[in-house]
Amino acid sequence: MIDDIGPELKILSTPDEMEALEELQLTIWPSDGRDVVPAHILLTAAHNGGWVIGGFVDESLAGFVFGFIGMTSLPGLPEFKHCSHMLGVHPDQRGTGLGFKLKRAQWQLVRNQGIELITWTYDPLLSTNAHLNITKLGAICNTYKREVYGQMRDGLNAGLPSDRFQVNWWVHSERAIMRLSSRPRRRLDLAHYLDGGAETINSTTLNKANQPVPPKEFPSLPREKEELPSMLLVEIPAEFLAIKNSNPDLALEWRNHSRTIFEDLFENGYFVTDFVFLPGVHPRSYYVLSHGESTLGF
Repeated sequence: MIDDIGPELKILSTPDEMEALEELQLTIWPSDGRDVVPAHILLTAAHNGGWVIGGFVDESLAGFVFGFIGMTSLPGLPEFKHCSHMLGVHPDQRGTGLGFKLKRAQWQLVRNQGIELITWTYDPLLSTNAHLNITKLGAICNTYKREVYGQMRDGLNAGLPSDRFQVNWWVHSERAIMRLSSRPRRRLDLAHYLDGGAETINSTTLNKANQPVPPKEFPSLPREKEELPSMLLVEIPAEFLAIKNSNPDLALEWRNHSRTIFEDLFENGYFVTDFVFLPGVHPRSYYVLSHGESTLGF
């Protein structure tokens, strides 16, 4: 079912494979082991409609994606969805495209189950994750969740509120199909959006360490819906983990700023529909938010 993705991917289903996956989790998210999804849970999910897909490099497990069947909380009658709980890639294999291949395989398997929707959460301040989830996969977001996991203990997440975006990935949508095809749509850069009238709502400054600092205030949105801008740009740090490691106070400031701005924009009918990364000596990154569901096609 996933043969066209490449021989390095495999559906995991045995105790030995899940034990290897426990060890990989500890490598990706260093901790005391309390936050590892144990082998018996992984096996139970894999044998009951969930998927655990492994990515291999030189026959060694180097990445995985894990999810299970859940229920939607969207308006109307509850329907089945696939809840994608974890995606992880060994530090030595990041940037190789393995994460994208794992998600594409997950997309294929869930489509074959007849399920329409895949959801997951991620930290909205991590630009690498935003680029994969929004730009490359075509997921959308209009849900901001505070403290999803409480106080986390692993090396990547400890010390900050565990706020998350919850994204929706509609597996049969033209948006997802185009971005996962062998000839995906042309990627748009910041100039395209600025030329199209997008407005930056939170212009940043740089501190003495050349780290972006969020503004203390940002413009209020018009009260009338017909006056709302059709597209907005929200800047986040391009290298948030570096800020978290060197300047925890600034990292917390960014968490609180992004919480306020995204909750306000989502409440006013905006969706995250794209993400733009600008490389350079001082890289910058922006979410693109579009107003209304009519903007979600591409």
